[in-house]
Amino acid sequence: MGDKVENEELEGKSLSVYTYVAKEGRPVGTRDVTRGANLSSPSVAQRHLQKLEALGLLEKNAYGDYVLKEKAAINGHFWIGKNIVPRLFVYTFFFIGALIAECAAIIYTQYVDLVVETNFLYLTLILLTFVALVMFLAEGISLSRKQNNRRSESKSGLASS
Repeated sequence: MGDKVENEELEGKSLSVYTYVAKEGRPVGTRDVTRGANLSSPSVAQRHLQKLEALGLLEKNAYGDYVLKEKAAINGHFWIGKNIVPRLFVYTFFFIGALIAECAAIIYTQYVDLVVETNFLYLTLILLTFVALVMFLAEGISLSRKQNNRRSESKSGLASS
């Protein structure tokens, strides 16, 4: 994977264009991107494609179409094959698994009277919950710091103008 791309450079429509080109896995033109990324016009698509090319994420082939040059490490996201998935979705799937495990453990203890295993299962569930709490707390603190940094940078930019 390539270098981390700053969130200010790759977010919103630029991120939509980038993920569309990555998912297609083939050279795409401006009109393809306009339709595929639900943009208002080919000129908007062209502007975002040129921006992504300047960032070194896309390159233009001999026919004028754009292809993925490299997969960027985008803050708050993971690559799974050709798809970029927000990190919070990965956590959501983790919690779905934890919920299934908790339900299975509770059902199991209702039908089988095993005190020793029941205590072990409850301790395991507490550990899973603690791990989840730490993961979400760390993510929340990280996002909060990034947002505060952006706000302070934009305020200082306005003050200096």
